[in-house]
Amino acid sequence: NSSLRDPFATITICHFRREKGKFLMWRDIPVRRQQCGRFNRARFALSAVPVVLALLVFGGRPLLAEDAYRAPSELKKLSVEELLDVDVTSVSKYPEKLSAAAAAVSVLTQEDIHRAGVTNIPDALRLVPGLDVAQVDAHSWAISSRGFNDVFANKLLVMIDGRTVYTPLFSGVFWDVQNTLLEDIDRIEVVRGPGATLWGANAVNGVISIITKSAREAQGLLLSGGGGIEDRGLFNIRYGVKLEENAYLKVYGQYFNHDSSVLPTNDPAHDAWDMYHGGFRFDWDPMPENSMTLQGDIYAGHENQIYAVPLPTPPFAGRTASTDDVSGGNLLGRWSHRFAPDSELTIQGYYDRTVRNTPVLSENRDTGDIDLQHRFALGDRQEVVWGLGFRITHDDVRNTLNVSLHPDNRTLALYSAFAQDEISIVPDRLRLTLGSKFEHNDFTGFEVQPSARVAWTPGYAQTIWGAISRAVRTPSQAESDVRLNPAPPFPLPPGSITILGNPNMLAEELIAYEMGYRIQPVNQLKIDLTAFYNSYDHLRSVEPLAPGPISPTRIGNKFFGETYGAEIAATAQISKRWRVQGSYSNLEIQLHRKAGSRDASTERVVEGSSPQNQFSISSLLDLGWNIQFDSTLRYVDALPAPQIPSYVTLDLRLAWSPRPNLEVAIVGRNLLDDRHPEFSPTSIGTQQTEVERNVYATIIWHY
Repeated sequence: NSSLRDPFATITICHFRREKGKFLMWRDIPVRRQQCGRFNRARFALSAVPVVLALLVFGGRPLLAEDAYRAPSELKKLSVEELLDVDVTSVSKYPEKLSAAAAAVSVLTQEDIHRAGVTNIPDALRLVPGLDVAQVDAHSWAISSRGFNDVFANKLLVMIDGRTVYTPLFSGVFWDVQNTLLEDIDRIEVVRGPGATLWGANAVNGVISIITKSAREAQGLLLSGGGGIEDRGLFNIRYGVKLEENAYLKVYGQYFNHDSSVLPTNDPAHDAWDMYHGGFRFDWDPMPENSMTLQGDIYAGHENQIYAVPLPTPPFAGRTASTDDVSGGNLLGRWSHRFAPDSELTIQGYYDRTVRNTPVLSENRDTGDIDLQHRFALGDRQEVVWGLGFRITHDDVRNTLNVSLHPDNRTLALYSAFAQDEISIVPDRLRLTLGSKFEHNDFTGFEVQPSARVAWTPGYAQTIWGAISRAVRTPSQAESDVRLNPAPPFPLPPGSITILGNPNMLAEELIAYEMGYRIQPVNQLKIDLTAFYNSYDHLRSVEPLAPGPISPTRIGNKFFGETYGAEIAATAQISKRWRVQGSYSNLEIQLHRKAGSRDASTERVVEGSSPQNQFSISSLLDLGWNIQFDSTLRYVDALPAPQIPSYVTLDLRLAWSPRPNLEVAIVGRNLLDDRHPEFSPTSIGTQQTEVERNVYATIIWHY
């Protein structure tokens, strides 16, 4: 604590322990105050003798440390430098430092999620720079990256522990059933930009990878709950136990009940919902080079909704109130074998079952998937990863007058392979990554999705990177097989404005150009800049089958265009107790409709589902006395078509920990107005609702 030359200086000695035979650096091990002692240097020579003897006698065991394993993420807040050193796997399919990744990647840590005070994954994703998150009603969200947002957004690949959760029904995600226990999430990795070279079709504009804690990192009992104005009831439980040496198990469950949103008239929208969710995870390392994981989930819920539906008799349109039933489950197994520190083979398989019953369309879907991945070093300067995959999915659909699929049951198969080579051109300075994905699907046949990425590290704590990628979005079942009869805005018999699917749909194509600069100019500040230009072709359109304002239409591929923009994010550690995070993103979209070919006369199309500008700033402040005060201010630009005004939101969280294993918090969200709209659900026949101000309290206890 002062100059070591001073014989009377006070110094601090701390005891560290070994973990799996490796000495861990000081910044990787949390130190409890009881493990440290303060000594006067003049007395240290004598006092050190029994300390050293004790260390030798006890074989390096901590004198006062607990034997139970505690994950570092649970014991301390990462510094700015450590945030850049977080390992990410979504860019290269193997761990690499975030600071060196040649992609626009962001990581939400468990602390980010916890201190945001959110109660669901979509609200947590609002913290990611450049990601567009809009709430449609009480249980529906529109989430996308770099444009084309919609309830049925289809250019964003989402995974939970390596299990793909998008549905082939519309190539998107049902966010209402992605209810992973938030306290159980280790981190969320978000890649903005194409990731199709490794992850395949539909990883066009981004990849979201939700990674939960291993059973080893979730030992003991955790209870949490709460409730408030909109979140009427929240309850979570998790219990982890060590079964034997290197074998761990956790089980968990949750329940929540969310109130209805409101209509623009301030009347209830009658879209309340509740959900039950439970699961387990078993992790076992039978030998140092082998690891196994088996995990599963099951869920069931009820969602109220009011639909606009067509009628076979005048007035040919009506409204129906429904309680939709959603349920499902999954089982995933993973085995890994390490041949060497830089060589590993992983085999993963999962089964997924989803059921949705609504008055518009009901679906039962079963999906099976198996993947093999091998990583190895080729010489001193090359890192190779390759893999094979097979996925099969079968669905049974109950058709209605509103939405019908023909055929009403279908089995789809997807075969894939990929290879990627990371070449160290100048060690620790310049890396080139080349790779491609090869897929065969039942809609467009064989697809190739290559990419080239380069990362240059000119000096300490800075990385310049660039990438060129090709990605495709394959057609979905709905686009190929659908017959849609929307409720007409004025009296017309069903079929007058029918939308028909197109079995000859082409894959949507993207050529993406990206550049980024990541720097840590001082230890307390990191800055991440990204610029991108995307060129699209064969985008989905709706084409009339006959001239005139009222005519059946067919889905086609007549749109093309480009998007471009920039994203900036920064994190500053103002003081030991105060951290500030900010981001800004700009997006420009220019779309055109083809008139026969790209060189022929074209028509300008307005794409108004994604905001042009977004801004956010968050403050994480430790007030002392175990009190935290956190705030987030966000601005989202207006949407032109359908028109949604811009809005500003303020979220606040005040938390107190009277004991190390107990926390009580009160959270306020959307505090600047009583309600505001965020998105218009024009394509699904549900009501236009608004997001209300919400205040709730939570309590977390773990043992």
